[in-house]
Amino acid sequence: MLTLSRPSATGSRSITFALPADQVTGPVSVVGTFNDWTPGVHVLRRRSNGTASVKVSVPAGAEVRFRYLADGGVWFDDPAADLVDTQGSLLRV
Repeated sequence: MLTLSRPSATGSRSITFALPADQVTGPVSVVGTFNDWTPGVHVLRRRSNGTASVKVSVPAGAEVRFRYLADGGVWFDDPAADLVDTQGSLLRV
């Protein structure tokens, strides 16, 4: 699940990346153009609402490429993105 905030006064938007907590059995990071594809910077944390999530701030109007990286080096995409292709997930914010 992907959730976008409204644009802020500074011209940024927050993206909340969330997965069902039962799908997250070990550490999962979201990596992409917003963090130079660096694992471990944005790790999903378990929440009381039954999800694991992390929030990232990006410039409004940006195109963000991202993928999830799970324990054991397993990469996967988010079907809720605007586009999923061989380069991963794309979200237009």
